[in-house]
Amino acid sequence: MDINIPTGAAILLDFIRNTETGTAGSESYRTIYGHNQKHLKKPITDMTLLEIQRAQMGWSKRFGSSATGGYQFMYKTLGGLIEELKISVKLKLTADLQDRLGYHLLKRRGYLAYMDGRIDAVEFAKRLAMEWASFPVLQDTKGAHRTVKRGQSFYAGDGLNKALVDPAEIERVLARVKTATNKRIPTPAPKPDIAPPADPENLDKPIAKSKTFWMWLSTAIGTPLAAFSGMDWRVQLALVAVIVGFAIYGIYARHRLAKIYREIKAGL
Repeated sequence: MDINIPTGAAILLDFIRNTETGTAGSESYRTIYGHNQKHLKKPITDMTLLEIQRAQMGWSKRFGSSATGGYQFMYKTLGGLIEELKISVKLKLTADLQDRLGYHLLKRRGYLAYMDGRIDAVEFAKRLAMEWASFPVLQDTKGAHRTVKRGQSFYAGDGLNKALVDPAEIERVLARVKTATNKRIPTPAPKPDIAPPADPENLDKPIAKSKTFWMWLSTAIGTPLAAFSGMDWRVQLALVAVIVGFAIYGIYARHRLAKIYREIKAGL
């Protein structure tokens, strides 16, 4: 399931996909109406949207319906989604893309309104039944072809569709969806390669006012005099020069760190 889809919607989409295709897992995304995918040259998840749409034009006559994928997208439905969402027809109908398209259909049918209490489960179930013929209505209502009773498909009477789920099961699933946590854990911001210093303002002091520089300088002069007093004075002078060089580089590095920190802080 696409990670950007809220938990409640993911639960409902899984249920829809398993019900519509009668299968679970990756195979459900490769299903076409009547499980006729075995007659295709390649899986629909490897086909572009353009290839799918062209093929669907013949599937109704060949297989009885153009219903395609885990959410059984009809030819007109898929074409409408492509146009509405401005999706490139060069994209393949992958599982993730199917999930995103399925979630858009849920929103069309009132998912957000159901989640925030603007419509109840009976109304939402009716809207879902209008999108997916295998879903039943939860109370007697006027269907597409005649009045349908609780538990029947919205399209009952067309000689093709019937409900495949008990209405009590729909009620349980919708209750679970309603109580699901719909917040996604945000992806943490990438850490900078160099951690900002704890006190950057102090690192930006002039060298003459830097306690660290004077500490390093006194160490540079005192250490060789104390530890290597027996050495030739030229060797001691060379050691002092090396340590002073490291001290100057250290101060430069501190200024660079301070600058990087300011740039990071300005970009937050």
